[in-house]
Order: sequence, then structure tokens, then C-alpha cells
Amino acid sequence: MTASFRKSYPCAECKSARGRSLAAALVAWFTALVLVVATGCVSAPGIDTSAMSFSHEPLVGKVVWNDLSTQDLDVARRFYGELFGWTFEQTTGPGGQPYLLARSGGIFVAGMVAVNAPSKDVIVSRWVPYMSVSDVDASVARATNAGATILVSARDVSLGRVAVIEDKEKAVLGLARSRIGDPDDTTTAPAPGRVVWTELLSNDPAVASQFYQTVIGVSAHTIERHGGPYTLLSERGTDRAGILKNPSDDAAPVWLTYFGVEDPVAAAARVEALGGKVILAPSPQLRDGTMAVVTDPTGALFALQKVTR
Repeated sequence: MTASFRKSYPCAECKSARGRSLAAALVAWFTALVLVVATGCVSAPGIDTSAMSFSHEPLVGKVVWNDLSTQDLDVARRFYGELFGWTFEQTTGPGGQPYLLARSGGIFVAGMVAVNAPSKDVIVSRWVPYMSVSDVDASVARATNAGATILVSARDVSLGRVAVIEDKEKAVLGLARSRIGDPDDTTTAPAPGRVVWTELLSNDPAVASQFYQTVIGVSAHTIERHGGPYTLLSERGTDRAGILKNPSDDAAPVWLTYFGVEDPVAAAARVEALGGKVILAPSPQLRDGTMAVVTDPTGALFALQKVTR
């Protein structure tokens, strides 16, 4: 399992010219994405959010949105539509750049935007989670002091204020403070086709835990489970995200987004049939067969997690 993950998500390139090109592309893309979100997203006129409910206060530490940057927007749209049954609504940003809103039933679950790779052999397709904070500017300042790189500085968008950071291990995370409130826990209850969990694969979970406690304002506690220690980031008694030791020390740290499915085995097979790849197949050794790690056809890494209706 470790070898498969290492081959599919190497980090040696992070220290090369190829890695520097990737970093430059990411900065450019995140800046463009923030501008797109500023003119669209779920508060846009004509976008129906009647099936969703929102909190009055920020749900600190909760991942409240996920964006996919993809090197082929049409391929990604077909893949996720057929895999999860998502429907899509299109908004546009500056210059008419398409931004797709993905809906699972009546619930908006994600956004998608196209991004160009700096070269053919560099994959920049990725899922990026946005975590709720009480004050974006204060979190950015704490992140800077803690050694993070700020990919997109704090700025106002239609939904509130956002920023994008790269932590000391180069894992990328968005920060958000919404003007309309965060989607509440009823709206985001686990279900097939929805985001059900977010997890940081870290080469040093203890350091990462301290970083995110400082930057986000969450607490952390570590539990023992099959496979070793697991750190939970929590706020007001609710677990919001996890931190896990990377399967391989030379794999790139990354925030991994989990999507709910009824049958991980069938869903993994469907991923392959639709042109994606299975990195870690469901097995008794991998959380009792309840999950799989896959990529979409454009190379974006994500996880499938069994949920029951």
C-alpha cells in the first residue's frame, strides 16, 4: 500500500525546478480562483440554497467548502457527475472564466475551476478544502509567524473573507469567514455524494497538530486505533478534521477530502471505469474495508468513505 501511494503522490519534485514551477502555478491559480469565487458561489443571484441551513456563528475548524482545480473541466464534470450523481450550475468570473458549482441533491458540495499546468508532466489538479476561522486576518498572521507561506493574502469575496496558506510541510488549506454563516451540521450530515471528512496526511503529525491549533484556534486530542495514533482537531467538543502519519515519509503532505459512498468496492471499480485510478483499494487492512484512496482522470487525489443512509 505504501509503495502505491508513494508512486502516485511523490514529493521529491517539490525540491526541483519542476516543483518550483508547480508552486508558481498554484499561486497563480489560487489568486484566480479567489477572484472567481468573489463574483459567484452559493450567494449568486438565482442560486437556490433553500435546502441548506447556515449557522449564526463560525463553526471554527469545520471544512465549509471544497474547490477542485482541474486540468480538464469537462472531464472532471463528467467523472464526478457519473460517480456521485452530482448536478452542476455554472457561474463565471473575471474574463468569463467558468466556475462550476456541484450539487448533491439540494446541497451544494463543491466548486470546480480549470487550471493550466506549467508543463505536460506536472499535475496540478487537486482538491482544496476551506476551513472556517473566526478571523481570517488573524489566522493569516499566526500562520505567517508559525512558518507558513501565504499563497493568497486575506481578501473580501462575495461570501465573506478568505485566504489560502501552505503550511510548513507544503500542505495547502483555504481559510474562510462567511458573511452568511457556515453550512450547519444538519446540512452537511454524512451522505453519499457529500464531503464526509477531511484529513491531513502529515510527515510530522505532532508539529502539524500544534500548527493548526495555533492558526485555526482548535483543540487537538490523539486517539489510538487500528493503524496507529490518530489526531483529531476539535472545537466545542465536535471533531472537525483529522491528522494522520503519512503512509510514506517521502510522500507529499496533503489535505485529503473524503466523499461518502454506499459501497467503497463498487465505487472504486466505478472510478476506474470512468478513467480514474485506484491508489489504495478497499481492504480489511484499510479501516476494515470502509474506504479507498483514488484519483480522478485529471490526477486529483481524494478518498471514498462508506456511509449509510
